Amino acid sequence: MARFRLLPDEQLARSPLRELWREFARQHSAMAGLALFLLFVVLAVLSPLLAPHDPYLQNDALLLIAPSWSEAGLVQYPFGTDDLGRDLLSRMLIGARYSFGIALITVLGALLTGLVLGSLAGMSKGLKSSALNHVLDLALTIPSLLLAIIIVAILGPGLINTIWAIMLALLPQFVHSVRNAIAEQLNLDYVIAYRLDGASNWQVLTRVILPNIWERLTVTASMALSTAILDIAALGFLGLGAQAPTAEWGAIIADSLDLIYVAPVGVALPGLLIFTCVLSVNLVGDGLRNAMKKRRDN
Repeated sequence: MARFRLLPDEQLARSPLRELWREFARQHSAMAGLALFLLFVVLAVLSPLLAPHDPYLQNDALLLIAPSWSEAGLVQYPFGTDDLGRDLLSRMLIGARYSFGIALITVLGALLTGLVLGSLAGMSKGLKSSALNHVLDLALTIPSLLLAIIIVAILGPGLINTIWAIMLALLPQFVHSVRNAIAEQLNLDYVIAYRLDGASNWQVLTRVILPNIWERLTVTASMALSTAILDIAALGFLGLGAQAPTAEWGAIIADSLDLIYVAPVGVALPGLLIFTCVLSVNLVGDGLRNAMKKRRDN
């Protein structure tokens, strides 16, 4: 019996992931954001190997060295040194581990925890579901940074407490997103038909609902990641997050703020990195949103 071969476009249409990637790749801004995002991932993983100097080594003979493009700069220190003689380039590279790497960890932890709690809230009914929904609605009215500051004030300043604070601050929006997505899926015809076929709640959740809401979770995670980066930097700037001499971008800005007129690179460089990092995440998130919308329309 003869077999028919599908055309390349039809083969792509059979795979939702390939179709999503094709729509995503058509957006130049999204691809630029993805390249920057992957660059920050590489820096967060390989920064100890890429740093040319010890980021915490102080040198009294190299205080406030100008960047290498200045006449007073040195080639060995491309971005100069701070007021303690520490290499700024090395500190910026190591800072990617704290400002970006920790943000990834907190968002992943909040996503997994929110997936569990949101599934319980979405699949349950009655008083338990109503009470949990009201608590979530109340938590969502508080800005994440303010909620993180309150949690850090209770737990105490420090990098570990910052991770817990931001994870707890991001948790309500993940739970809310998962709960709403599950509630929408439960009213669809194919889910009702699967229930009538004798499927249990666990089978409905794992085999039908979760595979169909991962796109929404991905977009929610991308928005939460940019929030986490800003919150980590803000807590470090306020002295509630990473403590000296940790090379976290927000803490570096706070340490260099008094010398902004003498050595503006110490403030401008970490600020530019934070801006670029958040911009890359937002470009990827917008690209995913647009790609999913176009795929649904097709």
